[in-house]
Amino acid sequence: MDISKEDPRFNEFQNVKRRFFALRNGIVADTLRQAGDPHRIIFGLTLPQLREVADATGHDNALAAVLWENTSTRESRLLAPLIMDADATSRETADAMARSVMGVEEADILCHRLLRRLPFAMEMVDSYKDSEQELLRYLALRLMLNIISQNPQKAKTLAAAEVARECALTRRLAMQTAQESAFILGEE
Repeated sequence: MDISKEDPRFNEFQNVKRRFFALRNGIVADTLRQAGDPHRIIFGLTLPQLREVADATGHDNALAAVLWENTSTRESRLLAPLIMDADATSRETADAMARSVMGVEEADILCHRLLRRLPFAMEMVDSYKDSEQELLRYLALRLMLNIISQNPQKAKTLAAAEVARECALTRRLAMQTAQESAFILGEE
Protein backbone atom coordinates (compact mmCIF):
# COMPACT_ATOMS: atom_id res chain seq x y z
CA MET A 1 0.00 0.00 0.00
CA ASP A 2 1.30 3.42 -0.95
CA ILE A 3 0.69 5.37 2.27
CA SER A 4 0.94 8.73 0.51
CA LYS A 5 -2.36 8.15 -1.30
CA GLU A 6 -5.70 8.97 0.28
CA ASP A 7 -8.57 6.60 -0.39
CA PRO A 8 -11.64 8.79 -1.04
CA ARG A 9 -13.90 6.10 0.39
CA PHE A 10 -12.52 6.81 3.87
CA ASN A 11 -12.30 9.89 6.10
CA GLU A 12 -8.94 11.29 7.22
CA PHE A 13 -8.91 9.38 10.50
CA GLN A 14 -9.66 6.11 8.71
CA ASN A 15 -6.92 6.79 6.15
CA VAL A 16 -4.42 7.33 8.97
CA LYS A 17 -5.49 4.06 10.59
CA ARG A 18 -5.06 2.30 7.24
CA ARG A 19 -1.52 3.68 7.08
CA PHE A 20 -0.82 2.36 10.56
CA PHE A 21 -2.13 -1.04 9.52
CA ALA A 22 0.01 -1.08 6.36
CA LEU A 23 3.17 -0.36 8.38
CA ARG A 24 2.41 -2.53 11.42
CA ASN A 25 5.21 -4.55 13.01
CA GLY A 26 4.12 -7.40 15.25
CA ILE A 27 7.55 -7.94 16.80
CA VAL A 28 7.83 -4.33 17.93
CA ALA A 29 4.20 -4.35 19.11
CA ASP A 30 4.74 -7.49 21.18
CA THR A 31 7.93 -6.06 22.68
CA LEU A 32 6.11 -2.87 23.67
CA ARG A 33 3.26 -4.86 25.23
CA GLN A 34 5.71 -6.97 27.24
CA ALA A 35 7.46 -3.78 28.39
CA GLY A 36 4.17 -2.50 29.81
CA ASP A 37 3.03 0.01 27.20
CA PRO A 38 -0.30 1.42 28.49
CA HIS A 39 -2.16 1.32 25.16
CA ARG A 40 -4.64 -1.41 24.27
CA ILE A 41 -3.90 -1.20 20.51
CA ILE A 42 -0.26 -1.14 19.38
CA PHE A 43 0.67 -1.34 15.70
CA GLY A 44 4.39 -1.31 16.45
CA LEU A 45 5.37 1.61 14.22
CA THR A 46 8.79 3.14 14.75
CA LEU A 47 9.40 6.88 14.91
CA PRO A 48 10.66 7.03 11.28
CA GLN A 49 7.48 5.27 10.18
CA LEU A 50 5.36 7.69 12.20
CA ARG A 51 7.27 10.54 10.56
CA GLU A 52 6.43 9.00 7.17
CA VAL A 53 2.73 8.90 8.09
CA ALA A 54 2.93 12.50 9.34
CA ASP A 55 4.52 13.63 6.08
CA ALA A 56 1.74 11.92 4.11
CA THR A 57 -0.91 13.44 6.39
CA GLY A 58 0.39 17.01 6.68
CA HIS A 59 -0.38 19.52 9.42
CA ASP A 60 -3.93 19.20 10.63
CA ASN A 61 -4.81 20.31 14.15
CA ALA A 62 -8.38 19.02 13.94
CA LEU A 63 -7.20 15.53 12.96
CA ALA A 64 -4.45 15.72 15.60
CA ALA A 65 -7.08 16.43 18.26
CA VAL A 66 -9.09 13.37 17.18
CA LEU A 67 -5.94 11.23 17.20
CA TRP A 68 -4.91 12.50 20.65
CA GLU A 69 -8.35 11.59 22.03
CA ASN A 70 -7.89 8.04 20.69
CA THR A 71 -6.22 6.96 23.93
CA SER A 72 -6.48 3.26 23.19
CA THR A 73 -4.05 3.40 20.24
CA ARG A 74 -0.34 4.09 20.76
CA GLU A 75 0.32 5.34 17.23
CA SER A 76 -2.62 7.76 17.31
CA ARG A 77 -1.20 9.39 20.43
CA LEU A 78 2.30 9.55 18.99
CA LEU A 79 1.23 10.90 15.60
CA ALA A 80 -0.87 13.75 16.99
CA PRO A 81 2.09 15.96 18.06
CA LEU A 82 3.80 15.30 14.72
CA ILE A 83 0.91 16.74 12.70
CA MET A 84 0.03 19.63 15.03
CA ASP A 85 0.85 23.06 13.65
CA ALA A 86 2.72 24.79 16.48
CA ASP A 87 1.69 28.22 15.18
CA ALA A 88 -1.98 27.26 15.56
CA THR A 89 -1.69 25.52 18.94
CA SER A 90 -3.12 27.37 21.92
CA ARG A 91 -1.80 27.23 25.45
CA GLU A 92 -5.01 25.52 26.52
CA THR A 93 -4.61 22.77 23.92
CA ALA A 94 -0.94 22.25 24.75
CA ASP A 95 -1.71 22.15 28.46
CA ALA A 96 -4.53 19.65 27.98
CA MET A 97 -2.23 17.41 25.93
CA ALA A 98 0.57 17.63 28.51
CA ARG A 99 -1.75 16.83 31.39
CA SER A 100 -3.18 13.79 29.61
CA VAL A 101 0.14 12.15 28.68
CA MET A 102 -0.03 8.43 29.42
CA GLY A 103 3.65 7.50 29.45
CA VAL A 104 7.25 8.49 28.90
CA GLU A 105 7.22 7.81 25.16
CA GLU A 106 4.26 10.15 24.67
CA ALA A 107 5.91 12.81 26.84
CA ASP A 108 9.17 12.58 24.88
CA ILE A 109 7.51 12.94 21.49
CA LEU A 110 5.09 15.63 22.65
CA CYS A 111 7.96 17.72 24.03
CA HIS A 112 10.34 17.17 21.14
CA ARG A 113 7.89 17.48 18.27
CA LEU A 114 5.49 20.15 19.54
CA LEU A 115 5.88 21.78 22.94
CA ARG A 116 9.45 23.04 22.45
CA ARG A 117 8.27 25.03 19.41
CA LEU A 118 5.65 26.95 21.39
CA PRO A 119 6.38 30.49 22.59
CA PHE A 120 5.13 29.58 26.08
CA ALA A 121 7.23 26.42 26.48
CA MET A 122 9.18 27.83 29.45
CA GLU A 123 5.91 28.74 31.16
CA MET A 124 4.81 25.14 30.75
CA VAL A 125 8.02 23.96 32.43
CA ASP A 126 7.24 26.26 35.34
CA SER A 127 3.68 24.92 35.53
CA TYR A 128 4.71 21.26 35.83
CA LYS A 129 8.09 21.26 37.59
CA ASP A 130 6.62 20.98 41.10
CA SER A 131 3.67 18.74 40.26
CA GLU A 132 2.74 15.88 42.55
CA GLN A 133 2.42 13.76 39.41
CA GLU A 134 5.76 12.18 38.50
CA LEU A 135 4.89 12.05 34.81
CA LEU A 136 4.21 15.80 34.69
CA ARG A 137 7.57 16.49 36.38
CA TYR A 138 9.18 14.17 33.83
CA LEU A 139 7.49 16.19 31.07
CA ALA A 140 8.78 19.45 32.60
CA LEU A 141 12.33 18.07 32.65
CA ARG A 142 12.06 16.70 29.13
CA LEU A 143 10.74 19.99 27.83
CA MET A 144 13.47 21.88 29.71
CA LEU A 145 16.10 19.66 28.11
CA ASN A 146 14.67 20.55 24.68
CA ILE A 147 14.88 24.30 25.38
CA ILE A 148 17.88 24.26 27.72
CA SER A 149 19.79 26.92 25.78
CA GLN A 150 17.11 29.48 26.71
CA ASN A 151 18.03 29.30 30.39
CA PRO A 152 20.72 26.77 31.40
CA GLN A 153 20.84 28.11 34.96
CA LYS A 154 17.13 27.44 35.40
CA ALA A 155 17.66 23.96 33.96
CA LYS A 156 20.43 23.33 36.48
CA THR A 157 18.21 24.41 39.38
CA LEU A 158 15.27 22.33 38.14
CA ALA A 159 17.48 19.27 37.67
CA ALA A 160 19.01 19.58 41.15
CA ALA A 161 15.56 19.81 42.74
CA GLU A 162 14.38 16.74 40.87
CA VAL A 163 17.50 14.72 41.70
CA ALA A 164 16.88 15.50 45.37
CA ARG A 165 13.38 13.97 45.11
CA GLU A 166 14.98 10.59 44.32
CA CYS A 167 12.14 9.69 41.95
CA ALA A 168 12.86 6.58 39.88
CA LEU A 169 10.93 7.93 36.88
CA THR A 170 12.73 11.28 36.68
CA ARG A 171 16.18 10.61 38.17
CA ARG A 172 18.00 9.66 34.96
CA LEU A 173 16.52 12.56 33.00
CA ALA A 174 17.29 14.97 35.86
CA MET A 175 20.93 13.80 35.89
CA GLN A 176 21.14 14.25 32.12
CA THR A 177 19.67 17.76 32.40
CA ALA A 178 22.13 18.63 35.17
CA GLN A 179 25.07 17.45 33.08
CA GLU A 180 23.90 19.31 29.99
CA SER A 181 23.32 22.55 31.90
CA ALA A 182 26.74 22.28 33.55
CA PHE A 183 28.35 21.83 30.13
CA ILE A 184 26.52 24.86 28.69
CA LEU A 185 27.47 26.94 31.72
CA GLY A 186 31.11 25.85 31.40
CA GLU A 187 31.14 24.13 34.78
CA GLU A 188 32.51 20.79 33.60
